[in-house]
Amino acid sequence: MRGLFINELRKKHRLSQERVAKQLGITRPTYIQIERGERDLTITEAEKLSELFGVTLEDICAGKVSAPLIKIEKSVKESKIRKKEDVRISIPQENIEKFRQILIHILRKCGGKPNVGMTVIYKLLYFIDFDYYERYEEQLMGLVYLKSTHGPTPYYFDELIKEMKDKGIIEELKSKFYTYPQTKYLINPRIEPDLSILNGREIEHIEWEIGRLSDLTASMLSELSHKDVPWISAEDGNPLDYESVFYRTKDTSIREYDADED
Repeated sequence: MRGLFINELRKKHRLSQERVAKQLGITRPTYIQIERGERDLTITEAEKLSELFGVTLEDICAGKVSAPLIKIEKSVKESKIRKKEDVRISIPQENIEKFRQILIHILRKCGGKPNVGMTVIYKLLYFIDFDYYERYEEQLMGLVYLKSTHGPTPYYFDELIKEMKDKGIIEELKSKFYTYPQTKYLINPRIEPDLSILNGREIEHIEWEIGRLSDLTASMLSELSHKDVPWISAEDGNPLDYESVFYRTKDTSIREYDADED
């Protein structure tokens, strides 16, 4: 109970596990044990958490839940949509612009492949975002992904696709991949992505993901996402937690960890 409470407080304050671990003077793997309930807090650590999160020492020790489990806070210049009464989803505009340009880039690079329809694009976006977070502990697009039957679904996708269709940037086609129905998006050949909003590391990571995943079928990518801890640990219809990439198994983990992080 205490570990869950600390986990919720950290998410509420938008702090990474690495950042909190440094505040406590311990390693991130040791801090993960605290959130899992596998390690007790020292009094000094509890006092530091109390100060960091702005709650009483008694609340930390008791594991008293005082914040909702899912709450994505508002930020400046954002698109915000209320999914449920107790869940608020907000997407900063700079993330949406990155999303737009990366989607254009993906469609130019591999949108014409027979296997690449909407479901494959969903998974490409998901692994680009969550793999980058695992590898570098920073967000790339930072999109919100919801747990659905076929895997992670980018929340703002339909709205962005509608905007791009209205502006003549893409064309939507209904087709089949073998016997399976497929929705394809063809990019206007005159449209080029603006990758100046990305740094070299981000571009390199996106190219790496396209290279390793874009030839896989929708069912293969869905199966891979179903093995991933962020999808497994989320409730149906709710957002996936970026921090859960640090609990990944060897089936989906893409980061090489040091021996003391195992």
